[in-house]
Amino acid sequence: MGFTDKQEALVKDSWEAMKQNIPQLSLRFFSLILEIAPSTKNMFSFLKDSDEIPQNNPKLKAHAVKVFKMTCESAVQLREKGEVVVGDTTLKYLGSVHVQKGVIDPHFEVVKEALLRTVEESMGEKWSDEMKEAWGEAYDQLAAAIKAEMHAEAAA
Repeated sequence: MGFTDKQEALVKDSWEAMKQNIPQLSLRFFSLILEIAPSTKNMFSFLKDSDEIPQNNPKLKAHAVKVFKMTCESAVQLREKGEVVVGDTTLKYLGSVHVQKGVIDPHFEVVKEALLRTVEESMGEKWSDEMKEAWGEAYDQLAAAIKAEMHAEAAA
């Protein structure tokens, strides 16, 4: 079936709405990751040495923006190209960093759950099963591209 115009619109529209609250959403996103899987804290250099998520951590905010933005861009690419196309340099970097940090497949599910819950909370009554499917598919495609690079990195 592929990624539909409607799915792309749902992701883009919700991303536009969320952009204004990135500082709060990034904190919520990482809070959820740590709530779901507390052991992941040490995987993030900007969280490793603190007892709690700092309210004004620019690295945390920047990382959350990257995750949200890449997922949104993945949705656009799915519609336009039928697949996620991340620049080779970016993808190699993501694969390398994820391998170095010890990321494994279940970690991607944790991030997906945190992402979907963050979007759901942010969108409130606009949230729907269709929006959940659209964000989920965009994230899954991005995760698959990163995982493929991780496997290539590990095999090298």
